[in-house]
Amino acid sequence: MTVFIYQNAVANLRTEIEQSRLDQLTQAKVIVDGRIKELSEIASRISYDKRLTPYRVHDPIFSGEAIQSLDQYKSTSSIIDEILLYFHKDGKIYSSQGLYDLDVFAKAFNFQNWPKDKLFEDLNTVKFPSMRPEIASKTSTSMLQRMLAYLVPITPNNPTPHGTVMYLIKESELSDLIGSVLGNYQGLTYILDSAGHILVDNRQGEALSGSGAKSLIELPAGISERTINGKPHSVVSVKSDTNGWTYVTAMPSSQFFSSVLHVRSFMILLFCITVLVGAAAALLLARMQYRPISNLVEFAASSSGGERPQGAAAASGNELDRIRSALQAYSSRIDLQEPFARNHFLSMVLKYGNVQSLSPELQRTFELRFDRAHHFAAVIGSGANAGTPNEREERQELIQLLNQIEFPELHAIGYGVELPQLDQLALIVSFDSDGRQPAFDRLREIVEAVRASLLDVTEDIPSIGVGTCYGSPDQLNQSFIEACSAFEHRASVEPGSVTYFEKLSDAPNQADWIPGNALMKLSQSLKQGSFDVAAQIIESAMRNLHASRPSALLTRCICFDLLNTMLRTASELGLHGAAQDFAPAAIYGNSLDELERSFLTLASRICGQVEQNVQKEEQSLTDRISAYIDEHYADHSLSLESVAFTFSVSPSHVSRSFKEKIGLNFIQYIWQKRLEQVIVQLRTTSDPLKDIIMRVGYQDTPNFTRKFKKETGYTPGQYRKLFSENEQARHLSETDDE
Repeated sequence: MTVFIYQNAVANLRTEIEQSRLDQLTQAKVIVDGRIKELSEIASRISYDKRLTPYRVHDPIFSGEAIQSLDQYKSTSSIIDEILLYFHKDGKIYSSQGLYDLDVFAKAFNFQNWPKDKLFEDLNTVKFPSMRPEIASKTSTSMLQRMLAYLVPITPNNPTPHGTVMYLIKESELSDLIGSVLGNYQGLTYILDSAGHILVDNRQGEALSGSGAKSLIELPAGISERTINGKPHSVVSVKSDTNGWTYVTAMPSSQFFSSVLHVRSFMILLFCITVLVGAAAALLLARMQYRPISNLVEFAASSSGGERPQGAAAASGNELDRIRSALQAYSSRIDLQEPFARNHFLSMVLKYGNVQSLSPELQRTFELRFDRAHHFAAVIGSGANAGTPNEREERQELIQLLNQIEFPELHAIGYGVELPQLDQLALIVSFDSDGRQPAFDRLREIVEAVRASLLDVTEDIPSIGVGTCYGSPDQLNQSFIEACSAFEHRASVEPGSVTYFEKLSDAPNQADWIPGNALMKLSQSLKQGSFDVAAQIIESAMRNLHASRPSALLTRCICFDLLNTMLRTASELGLHGAAQDFAPAAIYGNSLDELERSFLTLASRICGQVEQNVQKEEQSLTDRISAYIDEHYADHSLSLESVAFTFSVSPSHVSRSFKEKIGLNFIQYIWQKRLEQVIVQLRTTSDPLKDIIMRVGYQDTPNFTRKFKKETGYTPGQYRKLFSENEQARHLSETDDE
């Protein structure tokens, strides 16, 4: 900031000085041009003055009057030192002082660098106004005076002039006019004619050769930079449009810096103050800002199971590097678990619905959108158990295909969901209809498009059960139950078919009877443990009975139909005590409201029992999987997928249930088992570390070493050495006690 301010101050001052010089030089040019123009006008008046005609001048009677008139013309301009009148081929020349023979005139003025022959030639041949530069004349006192000779032919602008008016001008007269341009600065000021000859040379402190001065005429008008005498100079140039003369000033650039010494002193003082105050503020802010970083480091260390390093260990690292490493580790874990978390999220949508109440942040994270007009669920299965390698590979291809499948031409997007059963997948589809066709027709087109995509991946023709299309994603759980019902119904049709729940028989055998697809949906909701869907079906059926008011016999038959569906489903689930919980005789004596409460209670018990059974099965499955891992953890090919296919469940189901029941995810559990075994072998054997790591199923030794140090704070070699030293110390202590 100090350097910028200093340079800016110097640049501004330099610009002001240069602009001031340009203005002053322009003003000097105007004054000099005006004086030279006056000389041309005087010559014009002389040419028309009757007193100064060749006849009157040569006449002895009128010659005195002519000399007097020349003296009068001389007094009209302050820069004229002498004015002379010469007529071509004449042997005399006339001045304000008197009449001279040419030889006498040449001896009287004695021009140093203007020979007499050249002088007479110029007087007789000049046809345009011209300035003779730097004529040194010797006066009567034997002192040299630098003068300029300005020759103007008369009559002016006449191609055949008959005479010449010569003005002798002291150089100091013009030099004084431009002397104020430099002011107090050292430098050069020149007036150059159109040929580059120096007319006026006003310098302070330095000089310039004639060739160097002549080169200045080539500069463009305005302000420029040029090196003169080996030093950088700021050059200001102005050219006259009247006579082609060039007015130039050249000033050493170093003078600008000397003019701002007080500014530089102030900047140095400001810089010192800024450094001191800035350093104090930086230290204060650093201490304030380090506190949250320190807390974050402690959090990262505690979250990773380690301790914050102290002393030399802390000096060898960097807090930000440790935070970055921790964040990278968390990011890797998130990337690994994100597919399973996404599948779990979609499983919750299928089970409970209520999409609108689920976390919008998770929906954005998983890139899930339920913002379209229609939604339905489908269940897809081939009947294969995915036990062989080919079947596993085919299942992975199906999962990858259905993970997010889009049909832009149908304005539809679908999200695949892995179900616990290896031979089944679910698909959630959201779409917009164009308003020109029923929503069911668009649904059928989407299902056919999905089926065509599946046939590109698998050779087996998949069976598809499709639920009802709903206008809100909150009802996707009902659509899923319907899709499961339609998929189970596929046994009655040919394999590989598409079964639409809406196309199942929904007409009762006679009025007031509960539709068959509603009873099917009730049965499936109980099997899935979805009490919300079962309750909606029961409440809907009882509302219809309230509205139609059939006979008592028909009411009992309808209620028995509903009850038989629930008890049959309970029996299929192995819940044989459900019939005892609900006495069929209660149908005869209870009102419809009491029956509805009894049916809801029975449905709640069945769904609750299903949930308990599922949890027991998952716990049993988790126990069997953990026992399997304990036995096969040394197998380097052990993976989530291989374990899932071994137990005929989906990988996502294994991941979710393992985390819920064990408290560690699948990868962490295997790592802990291998770590424990490595620690045991480091303590009890002297085998090479690489052999030990290979024996526990880990093939990447450097990666294992890095993770080992992160978990324990030591490398495996350091840990073995530390444990050996502790054992020796303990052994010596026991010996001393004895």
